[in-house]
Amino acid sequence: MAKCDKLLEKAHNNPKGLRFTELVQLAECYGFTFARQKGSHRSYKRAGFPKLLNLQPEQGGMAKKYQVLELLGYIEELSEE
Repeated sequence: MAKCDKLLEKAHNNPKGLRFTELVQLAECYGFTFARQKGSHRSYKRAGFPKLLNLQPEQGGMAKKYQVLELLGYIEELSEE
């Protein structure tokens, strides 16, 4: 869980500086699983959570800032349950 905590902290501190692979790892840390892929768009779902998480890397392998912020919002919602 220490790696998940470090990724969460990194995402909070610098959402634009997160690599796409790190974003995927963070989503998986919080129970999101790969659902499907169409082109470069990947969809992740979580059991008992009604929203779908769509991720797409930027050129250079970085995560898109708005997608990092969206995941952080979902994590916040999950912690409130």
